[in-house]
Amino acid sequence: MPILTVQDIHKSFGGEEVLKGISFSIEKGEVLTVIGPSGSGKSTLLRCIMQLETVDSGKIEVCGDTLVSNDSTGKAVYSGRDVCSRIALHMGLVFQNFNLFPHFSVLRNITEAPVRVLHKTEDEAKQTAFALLKKMGLEDKADAYPCQLSGGQQQRVSIARALAMDPDILLFDEPTSALDPELTGEILEVIRGLAEENMTMVVVTHEMAFARDVADRVIFMADGSIVEQGSPEEVFGNTKNERTKAFLSRFTNSVSMLNR
Repeated sequence: MPILTVQDIHKSFGGEEVLKGISFSIEKGEVLTVIGPSGSGKSTLLRCIMQLETVDSGKIEVCGDTLVSNDSTGKAVYSGRDVCSRIALHMGLVFQNFNLFPHFSVLRNITEAPVRVLHKTEDEAKQTAFALLKKMGLEDKADAYPCQLSGGQQQRVSIARALAMDPDILLFDEPTSALDPELTGEILEVIRGLAEENMTMVVVTHEMAFARDVADRVIFMADGSIVEQGSPEEVFGNTKNERTKAFLSRFTNSVSMLNR
């Protein structure tokens, strides 16, 4: 049984349809990367899954619970508050711009939600936080504030914060887009490590080599639709779709230039 199922979801803003019948599913332990040009609806898709946006129609199921489905008129109807809250706890989101609380220390950024939402004791939350900081190579930054950290360090803290809630599915929305190129690699290595630990992940990224190497499956989106999906070998190495070929040609051309 898939851990996440998205079925024919539609979403419009101001009369402009930005998601046009998106459907996919992901199994426990699977890594799905989502690629495509800017404006193709990738981030909106994640926001709909995370309940930061509501869909107009379609169905989303998470860990056996139905978040939203259509009524007899084809309009989206969300489940009750208890179910939606339970579903939210199954998922964590890592934003592209870190979204850390600037007035909280690193330690408090990580422990705040486990204490307030999961009702862990402060000692339990701190024990988890210190273990995650060590995993992220930031064990000496517990008392620092976000403004004292590099962009890469802030993003590692935001990953630790998401993991502290013990999610079943971790979503990444362009986790390296706000970073300098030299800091991108350290974040990608963290995500690779999580993949090796069989963390279920959906990763929206513009890092094509990473998307190809870390994924079990790749989705290519354009103009609000899934144009193609398959294994990395199928999408990157043997695509039949001209739209996908045109997009990926920019990636392969860039690699060729770097290798000269």
